[in-house]
Amino acid sequence: MKNLAEITEEQIKNIVKETNLQHIAIIMDGNRRWAKEKGLPSAMGHKKGVDALKTTLRACDDFGIKYLTVYAFSTENWNRKKEEVDFLMDLFGQTLKKETKEMHEKNVVIEFIGDLTKLSANLQTILNDSRELTKNNTGVHLQIAFNYGSRLEIVQAVQNIIRKGVKSEDVNEELISSELYTSGAPDPDLLIRTGGEMRISNYLLWQIAYSEFYVTQKFWPEFDKKALEEAVLEFNRRQRRFGV
Repeated sequence: MKNLAEITEEQIKNIVKETNLQHIAIIMDGNRRWAKEKGLPSAMGHKKGVDALKTTLRACDDFGIKYLTVYAFSTENWNRKKEEVDFLMDLFGQTLKKETKEMHEKNVVIEFIGDLTKLSANLQTILNDSRELTKNNTGVHLQIAFNYGSRLEIVQAVQNIIRKGVKSEDVNEELISSELYTSGAPDPDLLIRTGGEMRISNYLLWQIAYSEFYVTQKFWPEFDKKALEEAVLEFNRRQRRFGV
């Protein structure tokens, strides 16, 4: 395999097609550590993280990757300092209001996964407006995990099944998958975690059963198109076995 500097975008697109790489999930970690390293406030790390997401979304479109799921705010993140939580809620809302029109013009489908009932009424309205505007698009499906926790997701799926009166013998993997937030989307082929940490952090526990894992030392604000290329090339080196 050529080194990264010699790889063309067309070759990356061919790899995506040949390996059937449809769905990338990302744990966007390291905003605060990036800011600390540079002597900046955490807020700057989060703002730079938004730029990295825009860059990655465009790269997925360029490479022909149809689904991108990103971990934006977990159910555990409420335990952070109130000032940071408030900032993140405001940043999320303001970013969506600012960027949704452009994403719509780029044919992006915006979806949200998580317990959105815990968010403010104003933020819920912003999310719903973004979803409604882009729901008929046919480009990259961007799934933003916000107030998301995989254990809660699975618990809620089981509760829904029970409420429907499904007999125990009729419960199977397909039924559970259909009750998850990600129903209708393929499971991730590749899970990327930035920032060097080696843990899953309650993210897509059901869906990543056979995903390939890729951890980079780059903090999320440093993640760019070349970093995504590196992840795709590493994915191409893997031999997926699906338990066989």
